[in-house]
Amino acid sequence: MNLHIYLGLLHQGEQTLAKSFRQVSEGHGSEPDVHFLCQSLAQQCDHHEKLLLPIVQQYGQDSSADEPERLHAEGLSKTRSGPVGLLRDLQDLYLLASLVDVTWTMLEQAGQALRDRNLLAVVERCQKETKVQLRWLQTRMKQAAPQALIVAS
Repeated sequence: MNLHIYLGLLHQGEQTLAKSFRQVSEGHGSEPDVHFLCQSLAQQCDHHEKLLLPIVQQYGQDSSADEPERLHAEGLSKTRSGPVGLLRDLQDLYLLASLVDVTWTMLEQAGQALRDRNLLAVVERCQKETKVQLRWLQTRMKQAAPQALIVAS
């Protein structure tokens, strides 16, 4: 069974996403909605990790060389400045959150095959919150795009 590979990928993805939300929050503190919502979303990711812990203890977790890694999600090491910088940082968060979301989907499929109610309950709760994160990021990018792409010089 290779479930441990995706558990490791998800664990790392949630950690990276939380760290990146915090980075954007600090880097764009002049945007109050971005600052406070990114802090809240980072806490959500932290909570997802805690909810995932019993599943990891049951099935294990691996991010070693056994994983056929093709895509590695790197967090944001620094934020960009200005309106275009905000837009690009939000876009990077969206890509990270999308990776986390699709990984939850893979775990859902495994949970259904295993008939593991605990795993499915964790997936249902966390994936629902991840989808809300994605919707907020998309909405905020739509809001920022006209200013960044048309008005700003």
